[in-house]
Amino acid sequence: MKPIVLCGPTASGKTELALELARQTGGIIVSADSRQVYKRLTAGTAKPQGAWENGVYLTEGIPYCLVDFLDVTDGFNAGAFRRRAQEIAAKHPDKQLIFAGGTGMYLHAYFVGMDELPAGTPETREKLSKLLSEKGKAGLHAALAEKDPVSAAAIPAGNVQRTMRALELCLLTGKPASELKSGKFFKLPDPEQSAWVYLDWEKETLNARIARRTEQIFDPMAKEAAALLQEGFPADAPALKSLGYPQAVDFLAGRLSRTQAVEQVAALTRQYAKRQRTWFNRYTNAWRIPLARSEDFRIQKITREILSRV
Repeated sequence: MKPIVLCGPTASGKTELALELARQTGGIIVSADSRQVYKRLTAGTAKPQGAWENGVYLTEGIPYCLVDFLDVTDGFNAGAFRRRAQEIAAKHPDKQLIFAGGTGMYLHAYFVGMDELPAGTPETREKLSKLLSEKGKAGLHAALAEKDPVSAAAIPAGNVQRTMRALELCLLTGKPASELKSGKFFKLPDPEQSAWVYLDWEKETLNARIARRTEQIFDPMAKEAAALLQEGFPADAPALKSLGYPQAVDFLAGRLSRTQAVEQVAALTRQYAKRQRTWFNRYTNAWRIPLARSEDFRIQKITREILSRV
């Protein structure tokens, strides 16, 4: 069968559904989550519980790929995900592949493609970080508008990461970032090559799920952060920049109370879910499963429906 792609915002149940689909098909799961790649970060990343056996990470006996393999000081990106996912697909040509995750750029890079753009350098990042500290978000975006008005029009002024990356490309190549891109970013995946399923939760229900999960995971997340800090890892290590961990670090340092930290993590998670919904709304050929209440998330029923369509 063609690969199945389970996408949607955080806390939407992608992992549970992926495991059931893998059980029903004898398939393997490929995680498309930019934070589950890290070793030793499990609670805050909602990494599926599992163990390594003979070089394979198994969750309930099911191979769950691209989780729990990266050191906390290392970085990872869409290009690396694409290469590793291609290796997995080539290694298992007779297996049902089930992609599950909320990092939209990873999924897009694998199923649609991506432009090969130059990597950033410490020098350009330092220059842009200085500009941000001196001029703020508005000044950073104004600088982009001057160099590349097309990109500036497409990037919200508050999106610092995308603004910095577009400016960085201008600095590295001497050309507007908009001229370097082929248009793959805006293309849709071929429905003949993959089956996309979007878990479309009603906003308030999803927010309630986020609140419950944040309360449940905060203490073990803080414990994970404490262990890494005690071993001498810096608070700005790539893994500890994952959603929620900076607040856990501030809680451990006494800069936030537990209540304040939990509230901030929940608020940031809601904002992240909103960005994910915006991203995945572009995939108009995905099959959307409306979920208004938690009782609507009937995994066996949804699994049967997905398999009947695929």
